[in-house]
Amino acid sequence: MSSLRVSILNPLHSSSSSSSSSSSSLKRINCSINVPKLPGVSFSVPKVASSRRSMVEELGKFTVTDNYKSSFAEKNDTNKILHDGDLYNTTNSEAIIQLYAILEAVADRIEMHTNVGEQRNNWNTLLLNSINMLTLTASTMAGVAGTGSCDGAPLWALKLSSALLFSAATGMLLATNKIQPSQLAEEQRNAARLFKQLQAQIQTTIAVGNPSESDVRGAMERVLALDKAYPMPLLGGAMLEKFPEKFEAARWWPQSGLNNKKAQMKIKKNNGWNVELEEEMREVIEVVKRKDMEDYERLGNIALKINKGLAISAPLLTGMAALGSVLSGDGLVPVVAGALATVVNAFEHGGQVGMVYEMYRNCGGFFQLLEETIEATIEEKDLEKRENGELFELKMALQLGRSVSELRELASKSASCRIEEREIDEFASKLF
Repeated sequence: MSSLRVSILNPLHSSSSSSSSSSSSLKRINCSINVPKLPGVSFSVPKVASSRRSMVEELGKFTVTDNYKSSFAEKNDTNKILHDGDLYNTTNSEAIIQLYAILEAVADRIEMHTNVGEQRNNWNTLLLNSINMLTLTASTMAGVAGTGSCDGAPLWALKLSSALLFSAATGMLLATNKIQPSQLAEEQRNAARLFKQLQAQIQTTIAVGNPSESDVRGAMERVLALDKAYPMPLLGGAMLEKFPEKFEAARWWPQSGLNNKKAQMKIKKNNGWNVELEEEMREVIEVVKRKDMEDYERLGNIALKINKGLAISAPLLTGMAALGSVLSGDGLVPVVAGALATVVNAFEHGGQVGMVYEMYRNCGGFFQLLEETIEATIEEKDLEKRENGELFELKMALQLGRSVSELRELASKSASCRIEEREIDEFASKLF
C-alpha cells in the first residue's frame, strides 16, 4: 500500500474568521489516502533465432543426431548406386540409349507428318474453291458471249477470256487429280497416328525394363517401314501411286520380325498357350479373311474406279469447254461443259473420294497385319518365345473391338459354320 498525502482547506474556519484580521493564517486539514500498489509487469521481446537449427530445437526440441545423418547419407548413396547401376552399369544400357534416340526421331516424325497433313488438307480446300471459281467465271463469260449482245472486239475478248480460264482450270485439274490432296492428307494423318502408336510401344518397352538388341532392331525396322509406307515428298518418284491397276492394302510394318517379343507373363504352364487357343486364333484368321478383308477390298476397288472416272472426266470437260468458247457461236457447249466440270470436281474433291480410298487401304492393311501377327505367333514352335497366350488373346480381342468371351464365341460360330459348309459340300459331291 502507498500513501498519498492531500491538503484540504477548512471552509467553516475560513468563513468564521472572515471578520478577523487578514494576518491570521488559514488552518489546513491533512489526510492521507492509501492506494493499492499495482503489480509490476515486465514486457520482453522474443529474440530472433540466430539460425534455423536453433529455432527447430527451441520449438520442437528436435536434434539431428549423428545416427540420423549417417543413415540419411547411406540411403542417398544407395539410391545413387541403384540409379547409376540401372542406367549405366547394366548390360542393357546401350539398348536403352538407342531406344531413346529412336524415340526422339519418332517424335520429330509425328510433328512433321501432322504439319504436312494440315498443309495438304488446306491444298485440297484452296484448289477446290479456286478451280470451281475459274470454271464458273469462264462459263458465265461464254454464256454472255453466246447471247450476241456485243459484237466485234468485246465479243472476242469474252471468248478469249473464257478460253483462257477454262485452259487454266484444265491444267489445275490435271495437277490436282494427279496428286489427290485429300488422299495425301489422309496418308499423313495415318502416318502420324501410327508413329504415335510406335512411340507408345517404345515408351512401354523402356518402362517395363530389360530391353534387348532385338527390341532396338524391331523399333528401327518399324520406323523405316513407316517411312516407306507414308512418304512425305511429292517429287522424285517417292509419292505413292494414286491410281494403281488393282486395290492393294497399305503395309506399314516390316516383312519379318512380327514375333520378336518374348513372353511377358509366365504364370501358367506352356506360357498360357494350349490347343484350344491356337484353334481359336486360326478361326479368327478365317473370319477376318472371309468377311473384313474381302469387304474392304471390294469397297476399295469401287472407290478406286470412281476416283479414276472422276479424275479423267473433269479435265476432259474443261478442255471441251475451252475449245467450245472459241469455236462455238451460241456458247451452249462451254456453258454446259463448264457446269458439268464444276459438278464433277466438287464431287471428287469436295467429297474427298481419294481420302475414302486411302481409308479403305488403311483398314485393309490393319486386318492384313492382324492376320500376319497371328500366323507368325502360331508358327513359333517354342512356346516360351511367344507372347503370353492370355495376353495375346486379350490384345486381339481389343483390336477387333470385342471382349475375350465375344472373341471365343465368334471363333466357335465360325468353326461350326465351316463344318456345316464342309458337310454340305460332301453331300452335294456324293449326289452329283
